[in-house]
Amino acid sequence: MALMTQEQYYQSLADLRPTAYILGEKVATPYEHPLIKHMVAGVAQTYALTQEPEGREYLVAKSSQTGEEVSRFIKFYESREDLLAKVRMLKFLAQRIGTCFMRCTGMDAINAVGIETYNCDQKYGTDYHQRFLNFIRHIQKHDLAIFSGVTDVKGDRSLRPSQQKDPDAYVHIVAKNDDGIIVRGAKIHQTGSLCAHWGLIVPTREMQEQDRDYAVCFAIPVDAEGVVHVYGRGTLEARELEGCDLGNIAYGKFATMVLFKDVFVPWEQVFLCGEYEFAGPMVRNFGNFHRHSHGGCKCGMGDVIIGAAALAAEYNGLPKVSHINNKLAEMLKTTEAIYGCSIAASVEAQPTPSGIYTVDPVLSNTSKLYEGKELHEVVRMMIEIAGGLVADFPSEKDMANPEIGPLLQKYLKGAEDVSTEDRLRLYRLIERLAFESRDIVSNIHGAGSPETHRLTILRHADIDSKKQLAKRLAGIKT
Repeated sequence: MALMTQEQYYQSLADLRPTAYILGEKVATPYEHPLIKHMVAGVAQTYALTQEPEGREYLVAKSSQTGEEVSRFIKFYESREDLLAKVRMLKFLAQRIGTCFMRCTGMDAINAVGIETYNCDQKYGTDYHQRFLNFIRHIQKHDLAIFSGVTDVKGDRSLRPSQQKDPDAYVHIVAKNDDGIIVRGAKIHQTGSLCAHWGLIVPTREMQEQDRDYAVCFAIPVDAEGVVHVYGRGTLEARELEGCDLGNIAYGKFATMVLFKDVFVPWEQVFLCGEYEFAGPMVRNFGNFHRHSHGGCKCGMGDVIIGAAALAAEYNGLPKVSHINNKLAEMLKTTEAIYGCSIAASVEAQPTPSGIYTVDPVLSNTSKLYEGKELHEVVRMMIEIAGGLVADFPSEKDMANPEIGPLLQKYLKGAEDVSTEDRLRLYRLIERLAFESRDIVSNIHGAGSPETHRLTILRHADIDSKKQLAKRLAGIKT
């Protein structure tokens, strides 16, 4: 198969049989469920757009592994141009989908694992890297979607994995045999796992020798025996269940908790198994890559937020008010700074011995820190511009009611040339952009906590050299 079409993607999900629970019910075809299907639709767009000229420019590249055209979501970052293209692709998609489309987590995990499997093989003579390349060729040949399983539930955060009272607080190896390994544990915040074909499971933190059973990386089909996906609740999910007042009429977001109940993984799908010193670098590379990705997608989301705010002003009859234009300029300043840092992190990227390029960690983490703090101010200004109707606009169902609908049409009218229905649709979108809990938390904690971002910046910033600059200019000799 070359590049999958949207229709082929939907059929590929129909062919899977994942074990999934949604609000306490076991669901046989989760991709059709109202709480899942809107994110599936977003991922489907990453396939549909590869068939269109503009989308191809952003989403399609030539693979060094197969020599054929593949989705950028399953390609290695083999140049600075690849990293620039990634950020631009994610911005392009976010502008069109208006929410998460899942596949960047797998893309960033592929590259993090590729770097460290190569390094591990160089030290120990293992064959992880070749196994991983074989896996990537399979993924590219069939144009499959991958989610990355990174975040463990972690138990008592003051204790290392091997010190936990419950050893399953982190995913770990419970047995090995000639055919493979058996793993147990859970990963949480798994965005869109039920939209994917495979999971690429990565250690969540650095490990020490006593944690070697937790230093494990592997690939697993989403419907493998013992893998269970449990839907995680969000703030606005009742809208999907009711089928109205959606805000974003086509696309949505969800995250699951993925349980591993003594899951067997064959050796050809195991890419780290006890080599604890590579766990930390693997997840740190993932974090830097994923913070870099946020600079693309969150800038694209920022463009949607700014557009919604500008439309709200227009629909309220205030299209050219100076204080609103000042707010729009401030909003643009923030979103473009987030984007600019990720672009700069691409330009300053460096090659690794594996041939995969790593982004500049200071710039990529600066982008993410700026997002985590300042993007909320962009959302706040959107609400300030839009006004109080963001909080309690009546429902589409009320508007359709023959007894009260005409009155609502009358009293909720804004600018003369804008229909009340369009004003309602816009305010529902603003509500979604402002109050979707998964996005609110992702802006802060996506790709790791803000403290992790700060520590990464400090680790790579070389403060001592900056002190020497100050000493030289001040004439300090010691």
